[in-house]
Amino acid sequence: MASAHSSKVSIKICPECGGNIVSLLANGDVVCKQCGLIINEKNVDFSHSGRRAYNNQERTDREHTGAPISILLPDIGLTTVINKKNIKDPDLKRAVKWNTRMTWEKRNILIATTELKRICSNLNLPNHVKVEAIRLYKEAFKRKLLRGRSINSMIAASIYLAIRLKRIPRTFQEILEESSENAKDIRRCYRVLIRELNLKPPNTEPSTLIPKYMAKLNLNQDIERLTSKIVNTFSSNFSTSGKDPKGIVAGAIYLASKIKGLELTQKEIADQVGVTEVTLRSRYKELSTKLNIKI
Repeated sequence: MASAHSSKVSIKICPECGGNIVSLLANGDVVCKQCGLIINEKNVDFSHSGRRAYNNQERTDREHTGAPISILLPDIGLTTVINKKNIKDPDLKRAVKWNTRMTWEKRNILIATTELKRICSNLNLPNHVKVEAIRLYKEAFKRKLLRGRSINSMIAASIYLAIRLKRIPRTFQEILEESSENAKDIRRCYRVLIRELNLKPPNTEPSTLIPKYMAKLNLNQDIERLTSKIVNTFSSNFSTSGKDPKGIVAGAIYLASKIKGLELTQKEIADQVGVTEVTLRSRYKELSTKLNIKI
C-alpha cells in the first residue's frame, strides 16, 4: 500500500497517454492535460494553513473555494449547475431542462429544512440540535414514515425529539407555538418516531426550566435557589414520571414565594409558565404535603 501511494504521488507523466499532468488547486485533483485522466483526486491543500495575510493579494491567495458541505442543506451543498449559455445542441438543451427539475425527494427535504431553520431560529436552538433533527427526519423519510402525515408535523416532532435527546430545556408547548400544525398531529408523529426508530429519550428535568421562568417573572436569586432546592428534593425522593415538568416548576415557584412572603398570585405564575391554575394548585399541594412544608 505504501509503495502504491508513493508512486501515485511522485508520478510526472500520464500512465495512459504519456502526456503532462497538472494540479487543479480549486478541487485538489491531479489530471492529465492531454487526455483528461484523473491521476489523483481530493488532495488536501496544506499551502494555505498557518499563513497570515497582510494585503489583498495574500488574502486572495489564502481563499478556499466553495462552502463546506452541511446536512442542513437539501443537497448537502453538492449541487451541480449546468450553464445554459452557448448551448446549441437540442439534446443537451433538453438534458439541461430536465436537470433543473427538482425530484419529490429533494423538494420534500427543501420544505423540511426551511421549516426546521425557521423554528430553530425563533427558539434560538444550537446547531447540533438542528443537525440531529434533520438526521431524524431523513431517517423517517427513508423508512417511508411520512405517508399520511404532513411534512411540518414530522419536522416539528423531529425537533422536539432532538431537544429531548440533547437535553435542551425547551418544552413541547414552545415547539407548538412556533409550528403551524396542531398538537395532536405533532404528538402522533413523535410517537411514530419513538416507536419506529426504537429510541428512548430521557425525561425533561424540571430543574432545567427554572432559570427561564425566573427571568420571565423577574424574581431574585433567593427565590431561584429555594425553588431549585424544592424541585431537586422532590425529584430525588419521588417519581415525576407522567407529570408535566412545567407544573412542578410552577408549584415550586408558588411554594417558594409563599415561604419568602412574596406577594405573587397563582395567575401570574400560571400565565408565565404556561400551565393552568388548577395544575399549579395541585402541584403546590403535592409538594407541600410530600415534603412536609407548612406555611
